[in-house]
Amino acid sequence: MAKDSKNKSFVLRIDTDTMDAIEKWAADEFRSTNGQILYLLDQALKKSGRKKKGSD
Repeated sequence: MAKDSKNKSFVLRIDTDTMDAIEKWAADEFRSTNGQILYLLDQALKKSGRKKKGSD
């Protein structure tokens, strides 16, 4: 993931059911909710070819 000095903050509006599912998934994988969202976004970007697999 990106280093703290490179992170941007923004508001994310997300429906309750989706947020509940992400929170449970994060707990199952011993990640914070924020960490889980970052992980999922990172994986999606790599899979779509929009981010190189070795880049962070």
